[in-house]
Order: sequence, then structure tokens, then C-alpha cells
Amino acid sequence: MNSKQRVLSVLNFEKPDRIPRHLWMLPGALYYQADNVKKIQDEFPDDILGAPEEIVKLPYMKGDRYEPGVYIDDWRCEYINLQKGIIGEVKTPLVNDWSELDKVKPPYDVIPQKIVKDKVNAFCKSSADKFIVAGYTTLFERMQYIRGPENLYMDFAIAEDEVITLCDIVHKYNLAYVQTWLDTDVDAVTIADDWGSQNASLIKPDQWRKIFKPRYKEYVDMIHSAGRKAFMHSDGYLMDIYEDLIEIGIDAINSQLFCMPIEEIGQKFAGRITFWGEIDRQYLLTDRASEEEVRAGVRRVWENLSYNDSGVIAQFEYGIDTKYENARAVFDEWNKVL
Repeated sequence: MNSKQRVLSVLNFEKPDRIPRHLWMLPGALYYQADNVKKIQDEFPDDILGAPEEIVKLPYMKGDRYEPGVYIDDWRCEYINLQKGIIGEVKTPLVNDWSELDKVKPPYDVIPQKIVKDKVNAFCKSSADKFIVAGYTTLFERMQYIRGPENLYMDFAIAEDEVITLCDIVHKYNLAYVQTWLDTDVDAVTIADDWGSQNASLIKPDQWRKIFKPRYKEYVDMIHSAGRKAFMHSDGYLMDIYEDLIEIGIDAINSQLFCMPIEEIGQKFAGRITFWGEIDRQYLLTDRASEEEVRAGVRRVWENLSYNDSGVIAQFEYGIDTKYENARAVFDEWNKVL
């Protein structure tokens, strides 16, 4: 069984020869722990790869996203970054007042440059035995970058009509972005927005269902119509919307499982959606936890979220503060569950 077959088997809840792997790396991990990351990659090769995307520098863009200082992105949003290897925060919103909405100029013209079809297809061909994921389609997060997080959270309470207007501007761009990926040979497209705090939803679930759920469904329907899989990443507490994500057809969800009752997640959702990781990075992957605790964490995920010896992908994120021995223990233990 090759990597692509292995991933498809768990998406279809069929038993694979082993649990497929997918290592995520924060840029800071490559700055500060490059040797350790390479050791993990060499010993435990990924079954899932990300498709290449060109970086296009527009005239008004400034700085480096992962370096200290000011960074201005392709939407003209300005970030302040204090630490090498992480993404900064928006301190001066592009749209500080709704009268400034005309400042929002989606970068449609660079999508073909950012996603070079021939290069992507060549990558897919050269990695034909791997499962290729693409894109990182954000809606809620892009709205925060444009409006500023504090403003946007207030808007949900006092300016919902304006929120919907901005949402549709970003959504229209996202439809074009997703379609460009679907014109290539990738296997899956990723939707990504963080929807939870440590223990609660960031907005009222009813507002989420009204504003965001139908727009996510459009992405998923496009992806499925093209014969591809819809993957989603969302940090934080997701218990309030797991059912909705299943309803709209998300194939695999990457979420912070250890922020939630894993046993309840398994009782309600195992066998209905594939769990694309993860392992707790707030404690288990740090030097505060033992390897035995890490292995117990892997077993907890497996015992509660697997279905028919399937339905789970061994994914975790390697960050600046990840302990190498604990990271290695994650994949080593996943190799033992079947």
C-alpha cells in the first residue's frame, strides 16, 4: 500500500497497512530545530505532502512574514511581528471604520502566479504515490486581518450586516482561489479558520451557522464536484460545530483534540469524519511531558477516535518549543497501534 492508498483508506474507513503520517512544521521550528525536524522526517516520511505555491511580491508588500518588524501582505493588511519564526498580529486594521471598505482589494490578479499549474502538476506527477493537499483557504481569519480582531468581534454584536458584506467580498475571492487549485492535479483542498478559544466557541454558534456554514458548504461542494477531498483545520474548542462540519461534507478535520473531551468526540463523531490529527502541543509535545505521557496521548486518540481500525491520520505540529524525543515518540507509537 503506497501513501496515497493509505490516506484514501482511512478517509473511507477501511483498515490501512499502517496509520498514515503528516508532520506540520512551524517556520520557527525550521529556524531553531532544523536538525531535529530532519531526523523526524528521515525516520518517519510523510504520506501527505503540500503542493507548492509561488510567492509573488507585489509593489506595496513589505517585509517578511516570519521576521521581526512590519509585514504587509497581498491584501494590504499590516502585521507587527516581535519574534522570528512566527506570524505577527494586525495592530492597525485596513478597515478601521466601515466607510473605508473600499480599501479592500482582493488580489485576484496574483492567483495564477501564486498557483502555477504546470509546476503543481509536475510536483503531483513526481509524487504520484503521495497524497497531495493544497491551499489554505481562510474566511474568518482574513476578515480579522482586514477589520482587526477587536473590531470584528464587536461587529458580530452591533454590525452584522456589515460583517456579511465583508464576508462576501472575501468569499468571492476564495471561490476563485479554490477553483484555481481544482484546475490542478491535487488530491485535496484545505479550508482553515480557527473557531475556538481554549474552552468555547469564538462567536455564537447560531451566527456561525447563519454566516459561515453556507459559504463553507460552497467550497466543499466545489471540491467534491471536482472529485477531490475537503480537508479543514481549526484550532480551539469545536464541539459546537463538529456536527455542522460533518453535515456540509468535510472529509477530514484537523483540530486541537486535547482542548475538548476526546471520549465524547469519539462517541459522537468517530466513523463520521476522519480525524487529521492532532497531538497536544500545549503540554505533551513540550519538555514538561514524559515520553510515556505522549504515548498514552496517542493511544487515547486511537482508542476513542478510530473506527474499523481506521479514520485517523497521525498528524502533529512541530513548533519552536517541541521536544524532539516527544515528537519522535508520537510517530513511533502510531506505528504500533495496528
